[in-house]
Amino acid sequence: MDYRVERTQDFAPTGAGDHPAWSAAPWMALTPHSGTGPLTRAKMLYSPTGVYALFDCEDKKLRCAHDRDFADLYDEDVVEIFIRPDESQRSYFEYEVSPLGFELPIMVINDGKRFFGWLPWKYAGDRKCRVATAVRGGAKRADAEVTGWSAEMFIPNALLLGLGNVPAQPGMRWRANLYRIDYDDPQRTIHWSWNPLPQANFHLVDHMGTLVFA
Repeated sequence: MDYRVERTQDFAPTGAGDHPAWSAAPWMALTPHSGTGPLTRAKMLYSPTGVYALFDCEDKKLRCAHDRDFADLYDEDVVEIFIRPDESQRSYFEYEVSPLGFELPIMVINDGKRFFGWLPWKYAGDRKCRVATAVRGGAKRADAEVTGWSAEMFIPNALLLGLGNVPAQPGMRWRANLYRIDYDDPQRTIHWSWNPLPQANFHLVDHMGTLVFA
């Protein structure tokens, strides 16, 4: 599956995706791994300094008790993006964001059978991601009843150096996938992905889609 990433000038994420630059980006639908689930969609853009992603998630309840960055955010409501700029490498960047705006940035080494994530070194300044979230229909707090939430993120090129094919240039193709996990129903955790997966394992790198930079 391909997605055309339009070029933009840099802007500050607000969490609501209300910057005019987003009007040039088409929505991509994320599909539940099995059965059905609330509407989940995303957009992407890129600039001379990095890549942007915007997630929009319908929801009923915010299941997110983690109150710090670098926690195991995937154990609760979360959106995630995996970026693999150079397909010849078995390394990629994983970025997770909770509805409360906490982040988990990881560099993952994956040999196709085993994988492990490492937190970035010197994660500050122009190497640090920028992220913001917004909540609709309720309070921005754990266990709040809501109608939805959104996450807007910027991943700088400076953080991805060493992966190859960075920075993105017109005509380049990166492998990537976008995901969501929702824990509203304790009997059924829902997993979404942009590019389809044969099983609910986000680290199947050979099942990533392709970002095509305009």
